[in-house]
Amino acid sequence: MAGKTKATLAVLEENARWDEKGVKLSARKNGKGYRLNGIKLFVPDAHVADVLVCAARTSDGVTLFLVDRQQAGVSTTLLKTMDQTRKLCVVRLDKVQVGADAVLGTPGKGWEVLSRILDHSKVALCAEMCGGAQKVLDMTVDYAKVREQFGRPIGSYQAIKHKCADMLLEVESATSAAYAAGWAVDARSPEVGVLASLAKAYCSEAYYRCAAENIQVHGGIGFTWEHPAHLYFKRATSTQVLLGSPTYHRELLATRLGI
Repeated sequence: MAGKTKATLAVLEENARWDEKGVKLSARKNGKGYRLNGIKLFVPDAHVADVLVCAARTSDGVTLFLVDRQQAGVSTTLLKTMDQTRKLCVVRLDKVQVGADAVLGTPGKGWEVLSRILDHSKVALCAEMCGGAQKVLDMTVDYAKVREQFGRPIGSYQAIKHKCADMLLEVESATSAAYAAGWAVDARSPEVGVLASLAKAYCSEAYYRCAAENIQVHGGIGFTWEHPAHLYFKRATSTQVLLGSPTYHRELLATRLGI
């Protein structure tokens, strides 16, 4: 706990599934340990991590392994993604041999832990998205007050007022959803899974729409790299699919509600 070791979580694979069935990376028993083979996609900061917490499938089921990034057979490739502020990598494991002590928790019980961790991560991500949405709303309102067209601030025009009002509604609603999910995590409520999926679905789309409207209100300058509006739009776009798209979470929400 000294803070000297950097770790990251490797879950997603080429099938792009965030559920238990999506974990296909092979971990076969070999002597007193396991041999891991497969590819993990979009692993955050894997190129600088010391340890990879890797979800793999053994004969017992989904199991979590601690894998040293410098170990033979492990390679990481930094991806050139749209959102360069969040570093994502491809991790390849080619006949990586690990000992039995590399198993994190109980063999075959990894998904129980992973599912809970992913829900908590979604809640944290929703808080980030709400912060980003609030920031682009502030940027939009500030610009609408000073940018003039036809001798008056553009914020005095009804079309711009409506955009700002709609953005405020999105931000406030997303914040309420994120707070509810955060409360559930803090209170260890049995509703964590339901509220995490609800918040992720809504906050993802709210942040995206606010970031897009921010660019529209800024007009020409909003489309340039010289203005920070594009950074928020790219983050909103990439965050939509991180830990599952809004469509996936609406389906997961319905399943968890028994609909």
